[in-house]
Amino acid sequence: MHSFSKSLGLTPWLLLLILLPTMASAGLSITNGSALSASAAANTSFSRPASASLTLSDRQPEPARARSVSGNVSHISGATGRKLPLTEDALIRVGDEILSGSGSATIKLADGSELRLSPDSRLMFNRLSTHSNSNAADTRLRLQKGSLHTRVKPVSGEGGRFEIETPSAVAAVRGTVFAMQTRDNGSSVQVTEGVVDFGIPGKTRQIPAGYGATLSTDNSEGLRIGQLPPAPKIGPVPDVLTSLPVELSWQYQWPARYRLDIFEEGTGAWVRSREISEKDFALSDLNNGRYEIYLAALNSQGIAGMPDTTTVDVKVQARKPGLVAPADGDSVNDDKPEFRWQLNGSNEVARVEIAETDSFDELVGTSDWAPQSRAQPSRSLSPGQYHWRVVSEAGGNSVATSDSRKLVINGTLPPVKIISINYLDNQVRIYWEKVDTATGYRLQLAEEPGFRNIIKEADVDDTTAALRLIPGRRYFVRVKALSDGPLASRWGPGRELYLE
Repeated sequence: MHSFSKSLGLTPWLLLLILLPTMASAGLSITNGSALSASAAANTSFSRPASASLTLSDRQPEPARARSVSGNVSHISGATGRKLPLTEDALIRVGDEILSGSGSATIKLADGSELRLSPDSRLMFNRLSTHSNSNAADTRLRLQKGSLHTRVKPVSGEGGRFEIETPSAVAAVRGTVFAMQTRDNGSSVQVTEGVVDFGIPGKTRQIPAGYGATLSTDNSEGLRIGQLPPAPKIGPVPDVLTSLPVELSWQYQWPARYRLDIFEEGTGAWVRSREISEKDFALSDLNNGRYEIYLAALNSQGIAGMPDTTTVDVKVQARKPGLVAPADGDSVNDDKPEFRWQLNGSNEVARVEIAETDSFDELVGTSDWAPQSRAQPSRSLSPGQYHWRVVSEAGGNSVATSDSRKLVINGTLPPVKIISINYLDNQVRIYWEKVDTATGYRLQLAEEPGFRNIIKEADVDDTTAALRLIPGRRYFVRVKALSDGPLASRWGPGRELYLE
């Protein structure tokens, strides 16, 4: 077409606009194959009469939006080819690709349909539009690899269409819930609600709810259709969980493997996906919020069957930790002492916080968040007096704080170095380094460098002081840090002062 348009002196876009009415007049028809069962016997037609042909101007672009993102997911722009991390609320446009890597993503289309992309998957957005006349959505995706779970809004109106293509098959739907996978050896689909037309392009069959189908890449075995494993029955679970872990159990007719999926109800975020060989599972490490739990048996090929679902609301509260050691006012020689406490809630994590004041406005040390009840600070502590406490967290948003205790790290405070001296008339202002664990400073003024004859001594809280001196005489000044604890301190080097 390119060489033909070039010989006519036409650009490809101009030639396409000339040919569109001719192409549209031929009509567009996708004929569904035979139904699998009587319940799905009514074939759905995707054809439209030639008189109702649609042009490019009838289609309005409608970007999708990333509703939630978990882990490593990349977004490749179809316009620039630039690859960036996919972020929540990011717009996804025609031509874009999503690579899930080790993460997962929930994507919402303009018509309200929802896509949940599993880890290690690649999804391309070939068409995202609505028809201006009928307001019908026209969505065409390509699942290059991986797995996709969909909840498609009913397709209605002229030109409405929802298709997912893979390297070996195509799935066309008009409102359903299904999952689709594609691998090197072929593609498969599992339908839990509605009907999906699945197969090679132009030769699809209707797959009703409760059935799945597989098609090899070379189509050597044809379309294989089978009934999905029935749903296991999840046992009773409290509507509101105030403590974790909670045991989730279920009943099934014969031993099998299961897949458990947990989603946030509000965002659709994929929180957890596990394959389980037992008939129970401990729900733990969930933040406060409302969750949908899907449980399905797996067949011998690892394909998930019909799911049973339940909803739980996690409302876990952190409890005030009890401090164990060191005791209040203890002194230790270790600059990274071990702190111990007792957690009083469920499913909690905690960390120790260390500060120079009991207001804890500025932390000088912490431990990592962990479920254990003992920890060391992540950095060494200088000699001095500190205050420490433990903060616990549960459910991601509930926090409790222990009482605080004093602790002294034995040692010697470092010597204080004078860093600047400013002269103004007969006044001198001195500045020195700050010592983090000091509660104050002591300044001495002498007339000889050995400081045997001290003519002035003063305690100050700040790291600067002003002295009024007699012109023409030499003085010497030095500073040392002070502490409320039983810490030794050393004088810093003296500095000479002279006013002319």
